[in-house]
Amino acid sequence: MKFMIEWTYVTPKKKEMVLTSDFVSAEEALILAEDFEKTGRVKEIIFYDERRIAWTKKELIKLLKELETEPHDIIAYFDGGFDRQTKKAGVGAVVYYKQNRQPFRLRANAQLQELQSNNEAEYAAFWFLVQQLEQLGVHHLPVTFRGDSHVVLNQLAGEWPAFADEGGWLDRIEKKLKKLGIIPTYEPISRKENSEAHHLATQALNDIIIASTIQLER
Repeated sequence: MKFMIEWTYVTPKKKEMVLTSDFVSAEEALILAEDFEKTGRVKEIIFYDERRIAWTKKELIKLLKELETEPHDIIAYFDGGFDRQTKKAGVGAVVYYKQNRQPFRLRANAQLQELQSNNEAEYAAFWFLVQQLEQLGVHHLPVTFRGDSHVVLNQLAGEWPAFADEGGWLDRIEKKLKKLGIIPTYEPISRKENSEAHHLATQALNDIIIASTIQLER
């Protein structure tokens, strides 16, 4: 999570002024706040997260300790594939995250029926990814979403308009993200950069189902 620091500074002539910082990581925000306090001229310090929710220093320290045992620093990839002949869809999801100060990777896929196009498979893949995050216990945290479906990501970001048949998927996804309190960042990438999720979607089309979580080397 990233935080903006707002502190009330008192000048040598006892004049007060409110100053703010850029958004920085929680760890960096605490280090900066401690440096400010060493000046002896800070009356009050408040930390604002990306949702503009205010935190005291004590609350932020407690939050960081709690986050150590929960999934955080999350980067999530998705991809969907569709076979026109069989009318089957394959969806793949890859989630990189940290927990208890260790890095992990989750990989999962699924084969779906009753979809109509490759485009719809991409929406279904994103929905599948969000379901994986929910099962992982991700909530009230920023998540970076990456995929080679620029349509899905740009529509979720509000950059591109959505057609009526796409709106149902988008509404479902946005409601779930809101329920989980996830703060999304959408990053369209190339097919090559999305090879892991693409491979999982292809495996699902070939009836190879994957569900694994491993701890990665540092």
